[in-house]
Amino acid sequence: MQKSILILGASGQIGTELTFALREKYGNDRVIASDIREGGDELMASGPFELLDATNYDAMEDVVVHYEIEEIYLMAAMLSATAEKFPMRAWSLNMNSLFNVLNLAKEQKINKLFWPSSIAVFGPNTQKENTPQSAIMEPSTVYGISKQSGERWCSYYYNKYGVDVRSVRYPGLISWKTLPGGGTTDYAVEIFHKAVAGVGYSCFLNPDTKLPMMFMDDAIRATIDLMESNAVNINIRSSYNLAAMSFTPAEIAKSIQKQIPGFRITYNPDFRQAIADSWPNSIDDSCATKDWGWQPGFNLEKTTEEMLKNLRK
Repeated sequence: MQKSILILGASGQIGTELTFALREKYGNDRVIASDIREGGDELMASGPFELLDATNYDAMEDVVVHYEIEEIYLMAAMLSATAEKFPMRAWSLNMNSLFNVLNLAKEQKINKLFWPSSIAVFGPNTQKENTPQSAIMEPSTVYGISKQSGERWCSYYYNKYGVDVRSVRYPGLISWKTLPGGGTTDYAVEIFHKAVAGVGYSCFLNPDTKLPMMFMDDAIRATIDLMESNAVNINIRSSYNLAAMSFTPAEIAKSIQKQIPGFRITYNPDFRQAIADSWPNSIDDSCATKDWGWQPGFNLEKTTEEMLKNLRK
């Protein structure tokens, strides 16, 4: 019998695409989507959906028991830019949801769980280029602080209780299927929508702000590959560095201009510039490559091609 999977935060940017990918792999009825609000029409029509608050342990336990859930993907979170506006709400959501799934695993109600960390765990004193797996972490945002704390708790639950928890530090994610959800790297999605609409884009970061980025297909594949890897190969139980490409707003604009010569970009940095300045320029993900064979499939050129082609449709 195939395993049953629960996705928390299935209506969000990553959660939506992860749900489709897992349903394609394991069958629509084996993957239970859930969120505090309903998702898009396609998501809602594709399989079972539960309205569920990830901070409510009892409600989550009911769903786990009802569907005989074996694995949970916790994708519910408040992202960097939004979290700066609502610090306490962000801390409550990001931490309590994690404790709920860790405790379900500790009580052996589920076998395995995925929780995403982020490059936001790094701070202004972290090595900027090729940031190593183990580096100075002094995050300067609420989101980063919650992710760093989460990493330590994941490691603790693995070492203390044997909880099979797995994690990657996502870079900025680029997708044409879903809109971004309030992160500092959202510009790299918004810019394509403006370009296809034939209007200029006002970027909230400086032209030379270089950040680690990844096309969503790579992020989904990395997530599922990690979860399907043999436990003996998983040597890091906090969170794995994950990388694909790094670029600046000026570079992504130039990449678009090769296909849309008339596209124009202007720069009006806001509060998100300070967040971006505290993050790495590029990431060393050699541990993920060594332990479970991670390799990215998309660079900037290929990402631009995919984004423009699909958004034009």
